[in-house]
Amino acid sequence: EGSFRGRSADLLWMLLLGGGLMCVAAPFVELQFLGSSLTFMMVYVWGRRHQYVTMSFLGLFTFTAPYLPWVLVGFSLLLGHNLAVDLLGIGAGHLYYFLEDVYPRMTGRRLLKTPGFLRALFPSDEPIESIH
Repeated sequence: EGSFRGRSADLLWMLLLGGGLMCVAAPFVELQFLGSSLTFMMVYVWGRRHQYVTMSFLGLFTFTAPYLPWVLVGFSLLLGHNLAVDLLGIGAGHLYYFLEDVYPRMTGRRLLKTPGFLRALFPSDEPIESIH
């Protein structure tokens, strides 16, 4: 959506970092399928970057976007799913969000800068204007 619009290389870099981190951590929590964890990572980062978006869960209660991953964890708990899947994605998302958004504001240094070879894969990353 908005935070990665026109930044395809940055999105790919986030997915590669998160996927790599989760592949390293997965054997320790005995997970084989990490698709849901990657989804939780993206939901966490989206929620943190859109703090003031109001959401509703099944029409029962409203909350702001940063709480969405935790609401989904609660729902997974009610359904009896393995919480390690969700928590691994939240952990990876939190690490990415901290190193990409919080740490650079604190220190002025950006540790997760997208490599040049990925930027070269998306040379014209301009939004395409529609013709009316």
